[in-house]
Parts: sequence; C-alpha cells; structure tokens
Amino acid sequence: MLQNFPLYAYIPAKDVARARRFYESKLGFRPKQEVADGVVYEFREKTACFLYPTPNAGTSRASQAFWQVDDVEREVADLKKRGVEFEDYDIPGEKSPSGVVTAGGAKAAWFKDTEGNILAIIQNA
Repeated sequence: MLQNFPLYAYIPAKDVARARRFYESKLGFRPKQEVADGVVYEFREKTACFLYPTPNAGTSRASQAFWQVDDVEREVADLKKRGVEFEDYDIPGEKSPSGVVTAGGAKAAWFKDTEGNILAIIQNA
C-alpha cells in the first residue's frame, strides 16, 4: 500500500538557480543531490522534495507543499527575519499582524517562493 511509503513533493521552478538561492539562503535548505537539472532536498522522517525546471512554475493557485511544525508563530518570525514575505489572504474573521491565521482546527501561514509557488506552514491547534 502506498500509505506505507514516504511521500515526496515536486516544486516547479522557471529558474532553478534563482529558486535554489531562495530555498538555500532564505529557508536554509541543504541540497542532498542534483538530478536532471534540478535538486533534491531531504527532510525529517524520510520526506523530501524535488525542485525541478519547468515553464509551468507558479501557475497553481493552491499550496504546492506544507510543513507541519510545532510552533507556527516561531517559524514565521524566523523566516521573516530571513526576508521571507508572507501572504495576507482574505479569510473572513481571520486576520493577524504576524501573518498567521487560525482556521479549520489549525494555525497556518502562507508564502510564495521566487517562482510564484505557494507554500504553507501548518500547526495543529
């Protein structure tokens, strides 16, 4: 069954070099391996993502991936210090100066990478 295996995310990039600068300098990712003009980044618990070249980057209006964190406020504050700008979505009754909203039983914050991909940080409430 597929649920017994790790799941990997694909993150599209129009300009892989530009995207790598964002992911490695702003988010602190360390490349694991370069593959097919892209790069693999590994995370905890056998998860990973593949940043790959494509002209379709940034075309999705939904989140490409999210990180499940213990303290979303702390992660947002840290990323803001690194220059990451968070999105301000119009969710009725949910505005926060920190960029974090609580909805659907979770705290969440969204940001875009240099390629226009939407990424999220989620904390279960």
